[in-house]
Amino acid sequence: MSGRIDIAVIGGGPAGLAAAIAADKAGAKTLLVEREARLGGILKQCIHDGFGLLRFGEKLSGPEYAFKDIEALGQTTVEVKLLTFVTRIEKCEGFFRLTLVGALGIETVETRALILSTGCRERTARQIAIHGTRPAGVITAGAAQYYTNILGQLPCKRCVILGSGDIGLIMARRLTLEGAKVIGVYEAKPTPSGLSRNIAQCLEDFDIPLYTSRTVTRVFGRERLEAVEIASVDEKMRPIPGTTERIACDGLILSVGLIPENELAESLGVPLENPARGPICDQHYETLIDGIFSCGNALQVNDLADYVSESGECAGRYAADFAVCLKNTDEKNISNSGISSKRIFAKLSGGRDFLSLVPQRLNINNIEDDTTIFFRAREERGGTRIRAFAGEKEIFSKTYNQLRPPEMERITLKLKNLRLGEGDVIQFIMEDAPVAQGGEWRVEG
Repeated sequence: MSGRIDIAVIGGGPAGLAAAIAADKAGAKTLLVEREARLGGILKQCIHDGFGLLRFGEKLSGPEYAFKDIEALGQTTVEVKLLTFVTRIEKCEGFFRLTLVGALGIETVETRALILSTGCRERTARQIAIHGTRPAGVITAGAAQYYTNILGQLPCKRCVILGSGDIGLIMARRLTLEGAKVIGVYEAKPTPSGLSRNIAQCLEDFDIPLYTSRTVTRVFGRERLEAVEIASVDEKMRPIPGTTERIACDGLILSVGLIPENELAESLGVPLENPARGPICDQHYETLIDGIFSCGNALQVNDLADYVSESGECAGRYAADFAVCLKNTDEKNISNSGISSKRIFAKLSGGRDFLSLVPQRLNINNIEDDTTIFFRAREERGGTRIRAFAGEKEIFSKTYNQLRPPEMERITLKLKNLRLGEGDVIQFIMEDAPVAQGGEWRVEG
């Protein structure tokens, strides 16, 4: 296919599916590009349930969740290209030129707007500097899930899991159910990295031990993994001499973090924010480069697929609005579209107590009454009040009984009647607060 379209969505996981459906509903000519043979992203191999409670009001497995959007996509006019890679993107005057490589060879397409829903990848053993040889049996939790759930192959019989991320916790349970022995889950941090419900349902319910402030420092074995070395770590996560022990095993499952796949964004000069490595964006999920939108785990690693889809829907809707602005070239039509072509930014700032805050910018030319903000606390906290200020005016207050870094929180700001200027800052702060009886309470203004 060669030609010009309104929107190209790169990545056919839950974020990309939701973005493409929303863009089509808004009247945009949309192309969805997916490098795998099937749509659905990581959901295809997540056979456990717990998906869709917020979005669909029912408990679904990963494939069931994906199928709902794939079925909805089939009712649209979105063109889908599977087994297709985007090898190059060039910014041209008023559009982006994509070079696609697929079964039919090399194609080019021009698009007015671009939605990056490329997801994330897992950190490997080499990225966390585990010493030793490179035997078979050292794999990521996602790879272990693929072997077990898609290929029907048990990757190991006696294993250690390093990292207490959600996929690692889920695989501890899955491997146990398939007959493998999970010796334990080891976490270098002093607190676990997964959701509380996964710790309870995947470890405690199956008597799988969790060891915090401990890590794997070395692997042993030539052809196949034979053992790992475990050591306690200090507050800076450095191994403590004299605390090592050797554990015999034939599998080391790594659940040591996810990295948003933003190489395409970087190639276009999209500013990213550390440490999350997601694009800086506004409340419409548009990055600081006009016409480039980001959503899902490419923007920030989410703990719920429902949030991934929510960001995709928003990105698709506003990318369609952006494309309409470019189509309507005369000023009268642009003004009638209801969308300003020029973005003026205020900033959102969370300070050191916040691990992440998304979005980081507000396009003050197009502020809706309800603006959704996602955040994570940097450390575990008990009773905590989150407050937001525009200058000296308090615009938000909410008290939580507990905050944990693995669990993303979602709040809504009322901003329509707030007067903001270019460069103004909405400052979020955390402060200790009494624990509310019977749950959390909040005051929103």
